[in-house]
Amino acid sequence: MKKTFGAGLIALFVAVLLSLAPLAAQAQCTMCKTQVEAARTEKDAYDTSGLNKGIVYLMTIPYLLIGTVGYFWYRNSHKKK
Repeated sequence: MKKTFGAGLIALFVAVLLSLAPLAAQAQCTMCKTQVEAARTEKDAYDTSGLNKGIVYLMTIPYLLIGTVGYFWYRNSHKKK
């Protein structure tokens, strides 16, 4: 039990660490990319440097939540046996 908890805790720590790392991720969907390219050509273009980081951040949170719920579900289902 302690081994499983330790492995899950390490996996969660690594996932959080990787999600916070400043990686050059290209996670733009087609609509986002189109909007950014259109904004660059206009005179009143806004700063789009944080768009990729925002998309990656919004993508990471659901995976962490689903992984946490799945881990506890797996742990409790095997505890009953």
